[in-house]
Amino acid sequence: MFRNPVFVVTKNHLVTRDTDLLSMLAEHNAAGVSLSITTLDPKLAQILEPRASTPKHRLQAIADLSSAGVPVGVNVAPIIPGLNEHEIPTILEAAAAAGAQFAFYTIVRLPLTVAPIFVNWLENHFPNRKEKILRRIRSLRDRKLNNASFGRRMRGEGLLANQIRQIFRISCRRHGLNRVYAKLETTAFRRHDPNQNELAF
Repeated sequence: MFRNPVFVVTKNHLVTRDTDLLSMLAEHNAAGVSLSITTLDPKLAQILEPRASTPKHRLQAIADLSSAGVPVGVNVAPIIPGLNEHEIPTILEAAAAAGAQFAFYTIVRLPLTVAPIFVNWLENHFPNRKEKILRRIRSLRDRKLNNASFGRRMRGEGLLANQIRQIFRISCRRHGLNRVYAKLETTAFRRHDPNQNELAF
């Protein structure tokens, strides 16, 4: 193994197939994983992410990786104001109980052609909430559905953005997830195996 540092961000339980490799890397502070969880409601999860692992399986992945000594956290994402932001505390509580050590969050982003697809998705699945959700997203994005400005695109701005930030921070502190994930180490990296010829460029 080259021990190349790796940090995996995923919403799939299949990451646990590499638990043995991630565990070995973790021994050298060279691995970490973040599981994205949007909701704990299996029905809503099926609508939001029909081809991804269920919330239950994502929590199980956190538990399995944590038990194997792999630093693992949760990414509450995407947060869709008016649809799932009320779940931030319960998602963080469940993730911490499963063994998560740190947490992130991301507000839904709607760049370019993603925006009309999202609006159509709302019309199909949540017609009664559509305008409320779009209004709240615009309140975060300077009256637009998207703001690509660095430092703003992931968290938004304004009163609602501050409320979400506060809920997240308080919940992280309550459940011990307010730790900063340690920087990956490169000291154990090996360029090539002893019996492998090195390519010359």
